[in-house]
Amino acid sequence: MQTLINILIGIIALEHLYILYMEMFAWETLGKRTFGKALPEHLFKPTKGLAANQGLYNGFLAVGLVWTFFIQDLFWSTNIAIFFLSCVAIAGIYGALTASKKIFVVQALPALITLFLILLSSSSLL
Repeated sequence: MQTLINILIGIIALEHLYILYMEMFAWETLGKRTFGKALPEHLFKPTKGLAANQGLYNGFLAVGLVWTFFIQDLFWSTNIAIFFLSCVAIAGIYGALTASKKIFVVQALPALITLFLILLSSSSLL
């Protein structure tokens, strides 16, 4: 079970590194392709700084998830994973409510599934 959890955490971290790249460095290209229907084309240039700020936050989420792989103590590694996955899930739920329902499926759902597996795994250890 721990291997599956680690794979999911890795995938979620990679997704957030991709979001960091898109929002910080490719907002006017990849960002347009991703959010072109939600945001008029003329707003991409003036919102570049705002998108970069969002990208930085996604980077912090990714680094927090990657950090869990380097913590030797299973208790602390699990708690840090729960914290950062909860942050991802909350951000995804908020994004789904305020921006696009697709964000729930792409961002929140993988985090919620991984949280469920962590809690299931932790309860079976008790």
